[in-house]
Amino acid sequence: MYFEQFYLGCLAHASYMLASEGEAVVVDPQRDVDIYLQTAVANHLAIRHIFETHLHADFVSGHKELAARTGARIYIGAEAEAAFPHVSVRDGFLLQVGRMSITALETPGHTPESICLVITDEGKSPAPWAILTGDTLFLGDVGRPDLSKRYTPVQLAGMLYDSLHNKILKLSDEVLVYPAHGAGSLCGRNMRAERVSTIGTERLTNYALHIKTQEEFIRQLTSNLPARPDYFSQDAEINRAGAPALSDLPALPAIEPRTLHKMLAEGGLALDVRLGDQFAAAHVPGSVNIALSGQFASWAGTLLGLSARPVLIAESDEKIAEARMRLARVGLEGVCGYLKGGIDAWRDAGLPVATLAQISVQELNAKLSNSNLQVLDVRREPEWECGHIDGAIWWPLDHFKVSAPEIDHSAPIAVHCKSGYRSIIACSLLQRAGFRNVIDVAGGFDAWQQANLPVVTEKPVGV
Repeated sequence: MYFEQFYLGCLAHASYMLASEGEAVVVDPQRDVDIYLQTAVANHLAIRHIFETHLHADFVSGHKELAARTGARIYIGAEAEAAFPHVSVRDGFLLQVGRMSITALETPGHTPESICLVITDEGKSPAPWAILTGDTLFLGDVGRPDLSKRYTPVQLAGMLYDSLHNKILKLSDEVLVYPAHGAGSLCGRNMRAERVSTIGTERLTNYALHIKTQEEFIRQLTSNLPARPDYFSQDAEINRAGAPALSDLPALPAIEPRTLHKMLAEGGLALDVRLGDQFAAAHVPGSVNIALSGQFASWAGTLLGLSARPVLIAESDEKIAEARMRLARVGLEGVCGYLKGGIDAWRDAGLPVATLAQISVQELNAKLSNSNLQVLDVRREPEWECGHIDGAIWWPLDHFKVSAPEIDHSAPIAVHCKSGYRSIIACSLLQRAGFRNVIDVAGGFDAWQQANLPVVTEKPVGV
């Protein structure tokens, strides 16, 4: 049996290819499907089957394009009400592929249509070898239960408890566990960084599996859920219909600096995807920085929305292409062009260039006692509660989609996150909103702690 995991770090997304006797199965494919086609060719495989463990909300799947390019059938849980040609899967559904068998378990909870796939390598043993758990069971966590329009989080959490205890945990301890997401995904809260586990390990270490009663499980899973980006429901509907092929997207036009200057004056949006330090040194005034170096697409979808029509700013054509691909992976397809020649061309055209001041944690600490400097913490609530700078204002980056924090425009604002990625995003949004005295804290709270500077813990007080 052939088995390979494909891990897309920017979305913390895992997809899979399994095969036996030259016939291949792809599970939970990412939007850009060439990786599976190339792997199949390299291993002399024919892709004949595609499984979706559920209607993904955090990314757009490539199942429809992959099926069109290979002739493969798509299999998805019957409760998905999928609008594309597919095979509806119910509990106990069995697919035989060479000497490999795939048995589906209906495991509602994360979503009503969620399924898990039990894999048996019959060439080695008649006992199950692994389970692909989608977003039902993660390593160290379970799927969030608030992504359905049909069921309440309480109802879904109850279903999830039953799915875990009556289906998945009936498997033996040595069965391998391969989920659809890892640490960093918003589909759960406490995922570990590993890419594979076992039923036995999860039984011992996964907090959610230690909760004794269904009532307590429901209470814990529906309390303090991380913010759900607006684009999640849109992505689920795109996946229900099946996304168009990426090749259908039109070529991006190059936009001259003065044309972009006029577009921005008329309310347009420029998205700078360069590293934060490059953005701080020089950027187009009013542009938003979300660097390709982090969870770029997730933050773009969260903060800009899928209807955004940004002009991209990058240092090379390769980075422009990468940014566009990664935006398309979450369904943000309205990119209307890119700045021809980048920031250098903007500067050469004689147009104004903005900068962003940066400060070390030592400098920040020295200023706190004898200045009117405000400190803005843009981390998520669990991060804040584990420790923060005394007197800081808490306004998580997720909230910027709704509004900028209501803080004093006239006083300087020092912005920090954990390590610096999110704080640069927040600084760019504040500058775009009209704040003129914005400072990024280099290294973020990690650097503050490493310098052994004072930390307090308390419930967050927003603004």
